[in-house]
Amino acid sequence: MTCNVNMAPTGDFCGEWNRTYLGLDFSTQQLKAVVVNENLEVKHEVTVHFDSELPEFRTHGGVQKVDNITITAPSIMWVKALDLVMEKLKVTGLDLSTVAAISGAGQQHGSVYWRKGAQTILRNLHPDKFLHEQLQSCFSVRDSPVWMDSSTTTQCMALEKALGGAQRLAELTGCRAYERYTGNQIAKVFETKPEAYKNTERISLISSFAASLFLGDFAAIDFSDGSGMNLLDIRRKDWADECLNACAPELREKLGKPVPSYTVLGNISPYYVERYGFNGECKVVGFTGDNPASFAGMNLQESDIAVSLGTSDTLFLWLKEPQPSLESQLLCNPVEKDYYMALLCYKNGSLTRERIRNECADGSWELFSELLESTPRGNFGNIGMYFDLIEIIPTVYGDHHFNKNGEEVSRFSKEVEVRALIEGQFLAKRLHSEKLGFCVGFLGGDSTKFSDVVNPVTKWTLAATPSPDAAEVYNPMVERYKRLEEKVKAKQCCLKS
Repeated sequence: MTCNVNMAPTGDFCGEWNRTYLGLDFSTQQLKAVVVNENLEVKHEVTVHFDSELPEFRTHGGVQKVDNITITAPSIMWVKALDLVMEKLKVTGLDLSTVAAISGAGQQHGSVYWRKGAQTILRNLHPDKFLHEQLQSCFSVRDSPVWMDSSTTTQCMALEKALGGAQRLAELTGCRAYERYTGNQIAKVFETKPEAYKNTERISLISSFAASLFLGDFAAIDFSDGSGMNLLDIRRKDWADECLNACAPELREKLGKPVPSYTVLGNISPYYVERYGFNGECKVVGFTGDNPASFAGMNLQESDIAVSLGTSDTLFLWLKEPQPSLESQLLCNPVEKDYYMALLCYKNGSLTRERIRNECADGSWELFSELLESTPRGNFGNIGMYFDLIEIIPTVYGDHHFNKNGEEVSRFSKEVEVRALIEGQFLAKRLHSEKLGFCVGFLGGDSTKFSDVVNPVTKWTLAATPSPDAAEVYNPMVERYKRLEEKVKAKQCCLKS
């Protein structure tokens, strides 16, 4: 076998020591590619930021807001972002013939609708053209609904009714009906765009859509990401016909057969071999959702808890047996298919933190940290709640400021606002997880570091050591936060009625 930078090798790779692995993250705001070697050392890293590098799609934070509840992203934008990422990887000097396998993650719950005939185009890509030039007409629904969308309340109510109630749906699929969950989004497409649905050959999650681009064929949805759809029977690891029939016709055929998250889907498309010099034996391993990928990447074990801070914030727990409830979400474990993961997801994560940073600290994280450090733990009794989008838990919206007497006030000073944001977000995570029986401990630690905020229970390895007075300060605050959250919920419920 011959091997050089100008010719992709055939057969085996050029020495196992030279193997690299390509991972991609199709997140809300950007597409990121990371190349590691056999020792998991990062060799190359490139990013395409949707807002700034693809301005023609006019996204803000990677999405397009039709209104406060209808939120989408152009499917073809992600394809064009991949074209840019591949060109950037070429510029790094990476020998792409050394890439032995590719996998990745996609923002969870988002859906892509392939037009009839798209599979034929995927299987016959021309290496002399960019992907976005060839796939421009391949989508029956131009704009993909994403996880931030909450426009499917009617469909959620219909699904729960068809299944005999929210708890039964949770027992079957891992959670009650949520607006962002893909089954409800599909039902909305079927009801509001019947011709587009009829013309749809395959429905992908963003993760399986991304894998399809590398496979040159429709890629299967994996168990873990697939269990965030309100459609998968999490115990049988197959689509639940009751749910499929309640959402849309011919849905089983349009979704394809789900597979374990670590399935080797096949070899990379010849398109990448001819255009970029990949080895024809490079494997495409199943992509999964961003939350399952975070869970796997943190190497969690049974009974572990972790918090991921991103565009959405997520609290994860490894479970041996599923324990469905009306507030938590259960997914199939991406690492061990016979186990499960529980999560609590919050829409208002990094974008909300960035908004408060911009308003209070002139866009500077350094100044933000200084303001945070200038106030004491407990924030003089002030508590804040910040929801730019209608939150998942609880389903409320807007900014809410409460003084030490529990009275709602119009605003805080900048330094109090910054601490109220951080403490409020983590008080919520602790409150909701403890209501589900997950012991997360108390908030505390170095006020300049998010990673110091959550302290697991005794006998677990601490990621950070809390301050000595953390329990004294924050235990009462959790109870206060609980009462104030109920106050906000009641107020918004009255406004709706």
